[in-house]
Amino acid sequence: MSTVQLIYADNNATTAVAPEVAAAMQPFFGPAFYNPSSMYEPALSVAEAITTARQTVAAFLGAAEPTEVLFTSCATESNNAAIFGVASATPSRKHIVTSAVEHPSVLEVCKEMQRRGYEVTFLPVDRQGQIATADYVRALRPDTLLVTLMHANNETGVVWPVGDWARIAKETDPGIVFHTDATQSAGKLPLDLTGAWPHVDLLSLSGHKMHAPKGVGVLYVRRGTPLRPTLLGGHQEGGRRGGTENVAYIVGLARACDLAVEHVPDMARIAALRDGLQDELRQVIPHVEINGDGVERTPNTLNISCHYIEGEAMLYELNGRGICASTGSACSSGSLEPSHVLKALSVPFTAMHGSIRLSFSAYTTAAEVRRIAEVFPRVVANLRRMSPYWDQKTNGPRATL
Repeated sequence: MSTVQLIYADNNATTAVAPEVAAAMQPFFGPAFYNPSSMYEPALSVAEAITTARQTVAAFLGAAEPTEVLFTSCATESNNAAIFGVASATPSRKHIVTSAVEHPSVLEVCKEMQRRGYEVTFLPVDRQGQIATADYVRALRPDTLLVTLMHANNETGVVWPVGDWARIAKETDPGIVFHTDATQSAGKLPLDLTGAWPHVDLLSLSGHKMHAPKGVGVLYVRRGTPLRPTLLGGHQEGGRRGGTENVAYIVGLARACDLAVEHVPDMARIAALRDGLQDELRQVIPHVEINGDGVERTPNTLNISCHYIEGEAMLYELNGRGICASTGSACSSGSLEPSHVLKALSVPFTAMHGSIRLSFSAYTTAAEVRRIAEVFPRVVANLRRMSPYWDQKTNGPRATL
């Protein structure tokens, strides 16, 4: 019985733990099991491992001080801690600026802030997923507490100039706090909080998006930023987050940051593979939309919408051929509602449910991308043969539509 070789192209959802990361973590599941808050000698080396990891992550982010790095459980916790923590620290301001295409861990928190009496401006995006700078500037008000705008979109990979936007916020009012969710850009694009982004106050990331394990993240907090803790308890993390530190995972995240720096040259290779695949699919498949095309995107992400077929069916067919991807439509989770990102981008209705996201990593090979280029058009063609909206004779939509 033959087996289908697995091709993993869903790295924006999660990444495989790198072998080097797993090796770095291993001692802390065994002989170095001690609580880092304990005072006896064996525990001191465990505490030192956290200190070293904090220094590594700070260097990766270009932070001025290691103490600006706060370890969390994931980017969702980091985003929650950023928004709720800033609001708690400055109760006199009641306005938040965000976008219509943020990750749910930002969007849902902002909606909760609305329920608590805050005004939230959800900035719209154009067809390419960009925010008009004029719209952003107009949204800033005397009572603006926080701007929270992602660096790169998790579905389309579209990258935003958050460094410029943070500068504009501070020039408008130094009291505005600027937060960015860099979960999808960390490890793929350079981050420099001292040089390029001196006005960004808060930054979130998650380890499992960059070959560290699930269960560890970071909230960068620039020194002097007003932020109250949301997880109360012990004195850990400088009193900013209670709870015994997840030492093994923190060490693993630091090792992943080192690997990300080593893999920087691979990103150009991955971008070339992505662009080649995009061009080929657009040439051989009629009536497709490349979401985010024409603007800067993370080098690993391709979001393609195919008219007149369903993304869920495409995923099923791709899975049967050993290709792991994801859909931009929430139909894969049992909902008929399309992705809020695609709706905000005004993707045509006939393509909105037919979106597939392919996301690569530094470990993706040219042979794997070649296989996707061979399989994907066949899947689309097969599904369109069964579609009542597709005319096989003309290889286009039926004239009655």
